[in-house]
Amino acid sequence: MLNSSSPTINAPSQAGLALAAACSAGFLWGTGALVVNVLIVKYGFKPENISFWRFALGAAVLLAVFGSRIDGAKLRPLLPTALVAGTAMAGYVLCWFLGIERIGASIPTLIALCLPPVLVTIVALVRGQERLDAPLLLVLSAALIGTVLIVARHESGPAGGDQRDLVIGIAYAIASALLYAGFTLISGRLSAELGAGQAATCLTLVAALVMGLSTLYRPLHWPTGVPPQAWFLYLGLVTAALALLAFSWGAARLSPMALTVATLIEPLSAVLLAALLLGEQLGAWQWFGGALLLLSIWGLGRRAAAPVK
Repeated sequence: MLNSSSPTINAPSQAGLALAAACSAGFLWGTGALVVNVLIVKYGFKPENISFWRFALGAAVLLAVFGSRIDGAKLRPLLPTALVAGTAMAGYVLCWFLGIERIGASIPTLIALCLPPVLVTIVALVRGQERLDAPLLLVLSAALIGTVLIVARHESGPAGGDQRDLVIGIAYAIASALLYAGFTLISGRLSAELGAGQAATCLTLVAALVMGLSTLYRPLHWPTGVPPQAWFLYLGLVTAALALLAFSWGAARLSPMALTVATLIEPLSAVLLAALLLGEQLGAWQWFGGALLLLSIWGLGRRAAAPVK
């Protein structure tokens, strides 16, 4: 069943395309996770610095392409929604990066990705936009279990980490999950009213302005070397502009629950790319988790394509 606030998808092919767009956004964000790790570990960049330039570059590209198409009359009543959604987007990305900085990637990613589908589903059930049935529980359970198996690592965090870092890192991850859940709940309306390109432009611009406030306590630095500059450009052009464009297109056509589950493809893509590019070995449980996640997304596609009763 689709969110009653989202446009009805009549053709199964349209539902499949919307799900594919959301999965594509998750895949691109998964590639960005590897880049962010390189920038933090190898080059010593701070999460605030990475987040600002990622959104600033993405906003510049989207403004160049879609800026002239933004309809001021349509945007004006949606401006509060755009401000709240863009701020939430900046917040969930920053909190996730801060959690990774404190305790490594595994625990923050696990919390930040697995908690939103649960929160969004609870909201949908309370609003009567989803029905609680066995297929829904099966799809959601498979997605969450699959994500846990993919993301879970043997290490418990960076060497020398203490209990305080663990508590702070988990708090950042929970904050990221809450903000991402809120973002998915309200961003669909913006995409449906303005169009994917215009919505993505407004959201990225707001996120860049919000992240620019970090200059009040920590200066922002553009990298001087060619390799980090290339990584910053990749984050801005691909994981901000292109990924958010795909996400916004899917958000206008999917329920928030479908959106959050589809973007769980992010950890799967990150793990597969780490195995391919960095030589990391995938365990049997990670392969099994990946299969569960893909099956859950397939089941979600069938559910989304089913006629609303």
